[in-house]
Amino acid sequence: MVASRIAVLGRGVVPATEPVLRGNDLGALHGDGLFETMHLRDGRPWLRTAHLARLRTGAAALELPLPPDAVLVDLLDAVVDGWPAGVEGALRLVCTRGPEGGGLPTVYATLAEVPAAAKRLRHTGVTVATLPLGVPATARPELSWLPTGIKSISYATNSAARRWAARNGVDDVLWVSTDGYLLEAPGANVVWLDGDTLCTVPAARTGILPGTTCGRLLDQAAELGLTPAERMVTPAGLHAAAGVWLTSSVRGLVEVRTLDGTPRPPSPHTPRLRELLGFT
Repeated sequence: MVASRIAVLGRGVVPATEPVLRGNDLGALHGDGLFETMHLRDGRPWLRTAHLARLRTGAAALELPLPPDAVLVDLLDAVVDGWPAGVEGALRLVCTRGPEGGGLPTVYATLAEVPAAAKRLRHTGVTVATLPLGVPATARPELSWLPTGIKSISYATNSAARRWAARNGVDDVLWVSTDGYLLEAPGANVVWLDGDTLCTVPAARTGILPGTTCGRLLDQAAELGLTPAERMVTPAGLHAAAGVWLTSSVRGLVEVRTLDGTPRPPSPHTPRLRELLGFT
């Protein structure tokens, strides 16, 4: 295992045991901030430009001031410097509103080796259960005051869903709206195959997080003779799909092998889709 690292804006790389957040940081107190997690491959952050663009979109929605992209890139370069090229990494960039009472935002980056369990799921697939979220599918974007589609560090709902999954013996969950549509997983987008159409849930219409890995997959779908599309889907529609996958930055693409207790046969498309994204 390669030792984890951390770098703080204005301080550079610091020992992993050194304090980073003040006790009154609004990120710790209120979950007021954003983060992005990138897959580090061959010593370089994959889809860095897309991640920084999503971070800046979220910052505008939260009215959170951010340093220029060049400053953020320098911070990422500092924590990545010297990382072994053959070791996959999970590179996280965190930006909080900073200390209570005003002051500059807190910005830091962490880097750790991708866990073996995450890499194993790319080949074994995952078991998934649906879980009610308690809101209609299109309700959140209709609330002008509520930022949607952002990668917030306010993660209580996501963590609660993951604890529910662990208690109920499944690897992950897919949230379902009150009107019966599938939305997203706590840390992943859902993708499914309908004939020759590779589909995902429309982020703008539902307020879910627009995934960078999911976006990349759909952008390249034509290379496999597939047509990309955004569609609403019910659990029944997903059960009928020719293939179902979850996509995220670190795990990459993992196939859903069991949905609500119903086994799914392995899809012959999985290796090609995983290879298209460059995950091994």
